[in-house]
Amino acid sequence: MAKATHKYTLLRYIIDAPVVMASFFISLRLLHLHEGHFYSVALLLFALLCVIVWYVAGSFSRLYAERRSNKFSEEIVFILYSLILFGILITSSAFFLRDFLAFSGLFFVTFLSVLFVTESVAKYIIRKLLHAAIFQGDFFENVLIVGVTPSAIELYETINRYYYYGYKCYGFIDDHTTKLNGSKYLGKLDALESILKEDNIDEVMIALPANEALQIKACLALCDMYKTKARIVPDLQQYVDASVQVNNIGLLPVINIRALPLDKPENKILKRSFDILFSLLFFILLGWWLLPIISLLIRLSSKGPAIFKQERWGLNNEKITCYKFRTMVSSSNDIDEEGNYNQATKNDPRITAIGAFMRKTNMDELPQFWNVLMGDMSVVGPRPHPTPLNMASMHTIDNYMLRHIVTPGITGWAQVNGCRGETKAPGSMQKRVNFDLYYIHRWTFWLDCQIILQTIINLLRGDQNAY
Repeated sequence: MAKATHKYTLLRYIIDAPVVMASFFISLRLLHLHEGHFYSVALLLFALLCVIVWYVAGSFSRLYAERRSNKFSEEIVFILYSLILFGILITSSAFFLRDFLAFSGLFFVTFLSVLFVTESVAKYIIRKLLHAAIFQGDFFENVLIVGVTPSAIELYETINRYYYYGYKCYGFIDDHTTKLNGSKYLGKLDALESILKEDNIDEVMIALPANEALQIKACLALCDMYKTKARIVPDLQQYVDASVQVNNIGLLPVINIRALPLDKPENKILKRSFDILFSLLFFILLGWWLLPIISLLIRLSSKGPAIFKQERWGLNNEKITCYKFRTMVSSSNDIDEEGNYNQATKNDPRITAIGAFMRKTNMDELPQFWNVLMGDMSVVGPRPHPTPLNMASMHTIDNYMLRHIVTPGITGWAQVNGCRGETKAPGSMQKRVNFDLYYIHRWTFWLDCQIILQTIINLLRGDQNAY
């Protein structure tokens, strides 16, 4: 199936040439430019230059990196990143070529806008065609797992759960364990050579413990001999609360435990500036008319105030007042008869009719943009939990308090990955915390953009855990 993978990768490259060319000439048509000599040699050459510059920008932005196992929102963020680089490069080129062709600023704004739409549509179509091919069994890679560690088990469960990643576990080999959640056992490690020689294996995932360095090296050598792609799946669960990066000192690979990105002053300033700008735009464009309408509907549909205030924990465990639209009857209690925090459940009788709609669409969180302007919260970050839920989780969930080392957010990495709603199921809160820690230690401005975009996508298509 490696040939199919190469075809998919090649298609993602090739499709951009006609997309850029089409976007260029569509923009000319929309603005009625160069109608007399629409297909002049100069215009065709400039269109060709646009294609070349786009590929240059895409190489710098890593637009063509393998992302079939990632969300489409991430691909859109990298398209935006590429557009920024492309816009800088192509406008600079146009400046030096102004004696041959003259383009206005309006043209480049139109061109970039059209290119964003066409590029996003093209990438989405390719992604859906890929998913359809995988679903029909026409496109997948046979994966052999070497070793049975916690990382190997998680890897196997992940590729089984998310079929659209395009991986199929052919089986596993290990010297000590013969069972892996239903995967086919193919023998001990010394069977690797015969498997690579006789079977159709596209990729080998080596998930052996770190202390078996000689076996790992031997497996890599065999994969090289039979020209089979190999990847090492390190068992780094002990570093879940740290940002792990593998780099090299000379020829020696080194695991680097990095400092927090948001510890840097420039990143703090960037994130805070974005929060203020985003919140102001919300109030200017939507908040000034939408918030009063929602408040009026709440007051008309049930007794009690429109705004619900709740004590939550923010940065460095400091208590903050979190504002929300009231979605439950005013007589409801946060604490049940046994003294536990009374989380909202599916079909909860305390939730009002309009409250159910607001929870489904996340509109009950809109007043928290005021929290963002006040500096208590950020647009993106770990969701702040009510004080009783914090007290119940801080001693039972690993690394729970580490989620408070950054400012909490209206939306977060855990929420866009499905970790929202009740946390009563075993492991649900731990999974949410792990997502939060991933975000904290791998924060970038582009990750924030991706989370915001994915939140909007989830709102439009609905979230089964929103209730």
